[in-house]
Amino acid sequence: MSPEGTRPDTAGAIELRTEKLAKSFGTQAVLRGIDMEVGRGEIVAIVGASGSGKTVMLDCMIRLLDVTSGRVFAADHGKKGSPLVEITQARERVLQRIRLHWAVVFQRNALFSGSVYDNIALLLREHQDMPEEEILQRARASLGACALDVDGVLYKDRDELSGGMAKRVAIARAIAIDPAVLFYDEPTTGLDPVVSGSIHELIWNMHLRPRGNGEQRTTVIVTHDKELLRRLSPRVVMLHKGEICYDGAYAGFGESDCVPAQEYLREMPVLHGRPAG
Repeated sequence: MSPEGTRPDTAGAIELRTEKLAKSFGTQAVLRGIDMEVGRGEIVAIVGASGSGKTVMLDCMIRLLDVTSGRVFAADHGKKGSPLVEITQARERVLQRIRLHWAVVFQRNALFSGSVYDNIALLLREHQDMPEEEILQRARASLGACALDVDGVLYKDRDELSGGMAKRVAIARAIAIDPAVLFYDEPTTGLDPVVSGSIHELIWNMHLRPRGNGEQRTTVIVTHDKELLRRLSPRVVMLHKGEICYDGAYAGFGESDCVPAQEYLREMPVLHGRPAG
């Protein structure tokens, strides 16, 4: 589906950076000094066995969790040139300005009670000076981009949506704000293989879909899904016991001398209930 080794359009432009990122819960160390950069325009998959720290790492990167030590930097798209800003101890005003250019698709979608339109319109009403007619147009365009029957789903209640439809609505809500960075936390967990395949394609299409300013967005995915890796061929960052044991192209992942990576690839088909091969 994707060209191997998708790289940023803008050479040297950094979207996210962690330096010696560590996170502990009591005496349990989950992340142990993670150094990583995500280039602008990249698609990056963070993988690892259960308990390896990948979702904790995502939550630290987007400041849903405070770090124990280390630093996190993010591009500030609210300023000219999108300079890299440390957000580890950033004031709420700065953090909010940066987050306006992020969107997160959570594992359980995080749709609130109400209609599909209400879910998409909320952030547009709160953070963008946009008339209601334009919000409606943006909602319809986002749903259409996610291959949904716009007229059939726009005013459906959240509780009327199937699992695959709810995931598509969550992605439509995310792209409606035209984010610079799209984060996905386990986007195919709980979905059958056919629906998962359609979500893989949607994630790729949303990554390639230009932003309103013509720039390519950055995509960061936390996943267990071996088929997603195969189809999207992202840069793969594997965590093992709170440290990075592989960081590179998907093509080299299976040939890596990282023993945990080899074991992980053998076990992943079992985790997903599909035969290997």
